[in-house]
Parts: sequence; structure tokens; C-alpha cells
Amino acid sequence: MLPLAALLGGNIALAFGPWFVRLADVGPVAAGFWRIALAAPVLVALAYATSRRPFAHVRALWLPVLFSGIAFAGDLGMWHLGILRTTLANATLFGNSAILMFPIYGFLVARAWPTRSQGIALLLAAVGAALLLGRSYELSPKNLAGDLLCLIAGTVYTVYIILMSRVRSAMAPIPVLALATLASALPLLLTALALHETIWPEKWGVLIGLALASQVLGQGLMIYAIGHLSPLVIGIALLTQPIVAGAVGWLAYGERLGLPDFIGAVLVAIALVLVRAGGPRVASADGEPKPA
Repeated sequence: MLPLAALLGGNIALAFGPWFVRLADVGPVAAGFWRIALAAPVLVALAYATSRRPFAHVRALWLPVLFSGIAFAGDLGMWHLGILRTTLANATLFGNSAILMFPIYGFLVARAWPTRSQGIALLLAAVGAALLLGRSYELSPKNLAGDLLCLIAGTVYTVYIILMSRVRSAMAPIPVLALATLASALPLLLTALALHETIWPEKWGVLIGLALASQVLGQGLMIYAIGHLSPLVIGIALLTQPIVAGAVGWLAYGERLGLPDFIGAVLVAIALVLVRAGGPRVASADGEPKPA
């Protein structure tokens, strides 16, 4: 129960990310850099506070850690650019396209089709995803560039989750996240400089909130949950982000939620309960069988 609570808590914290990015007074990629730069010292300190030798196994894992950091930098950079070029709802849904990609990867690793309960859960989650956007969902030419950037970001985020799930089998969550965070800082800074973005902020509070809520709390809880739950549960739980983002849009920007949004949220909740109560065991992202 604790891993599922951590997974939901992490997704709720991550859902506030787009709002912080819009409030920041720096460029979108630069906001991603500060999210990383401000969170890294906190994560390293937490790693040493929770273990005497938190990075003892890093020599054997430096390559997947490095690539996971690069993938995360690519995800953040493209997603933050997309957030400013499309609606908040579109950015949240497309940026979490791992909703389907990561469970499919899990089934490929298991070399097995979903069970009946897993298939029903996926179907309910898919219908819920379509309804979640409700009246706020908009596909139009003016949003095309932003939608594509967020979709690519979601694909790269799937790669990041896969790599992190493999490293998690050998290291504790906080040290793993600290290393991946450090590895993503330089690519984000170089990209922001190449795009001639404003780097130095005047309003630090927004960026500190972004770092603590999204990177320390959100990613920290997510990486912990990845080591305990199957890709199917992880993927479906990602749908909680559009639910929370819709609520943020309602409160911050007056984007009212309609009946389809609430029905979608109920379907996602049913899918999560169904997939947790299903009983059959499915393979985790590292190939080890774990409860669905």
C-alpha cells in the first residue's frame, strides 16, 4: 500500500510542474535547468543522510545512469517548450504518453498478453484519458508544435523510466535520483544557452517550488514506487496528473471542469483499484515478476 500511496503522491506533486513553468521569469528550458540545479544538492544530502555509502555501486551502473540523465534532460527541455505552446491539458496528457508506452514495455518484457482484469483496467484508463480533458481539451493547428513537443517528451520520459527501473534494482531510490539529476543539469544549461533564453531569474520562489515539488518530492516518490510496482500500475497512475492539472487550471486560470472530466477521473480510479486487486502477477520493468 505504501508504494501505491507514494506513486499517487508523486504524480500529484508532478502535476504542479506546468504551472510553475508558466509562472517562472526565465526561459522554459532554463526553468528545467533550475529545477535540476536547485534540487541536486538536496538530493545528494538526502542520499548521504539515508545511507553511509549511497553511491557505492555507481561504478558498475554509470552508463545507464548517464543515459537516464540525458533522457530526463531531453524530456524536461521538450516538455517545458511545449507547455508554452499548447494548452495545459494537452501538455499534461501528451507529456505523459508513458501511460500506454510503459505498460506495453512491461508486457513485452513479460512476453505475455494482459490478463482479463489488466485488459479491462487498461481499457477503462484509456476511456478515462479521453474524457479527462473534457471541454478543456483542444486539438488545433495553433497547438500542433506544442502538442508534438510534449508527445516526444512523453516518449523520452518512457525511456527515462525504463532506465531508472533497471538501475533501481541495484541502488536505493534517492541515490539513483541524485545521480540522474546531476547528469541532466549540463545538457539543460547548454540547451538554454543555445536557445538564448533568459537564464538568471528575479523570482526565485517559483523555481524553488518547482525544484522541491517536482524534482525532490515528485520524482523522489516516483522512483521509490518504480522499484515496487509493475509498469501497468505505474502507467495507469500517470493519469492522475491530468486530473490534478485540470484542477490547477480551474483554480489558477478559470478553466472550468465539465462532467466528462469527473467521469474520466472516476474511471481512472476504478482502473487503479481493479489493477491492484487483480491478483495475477506481471513482470516488472526489469523482468522480475511482481504483483500487478
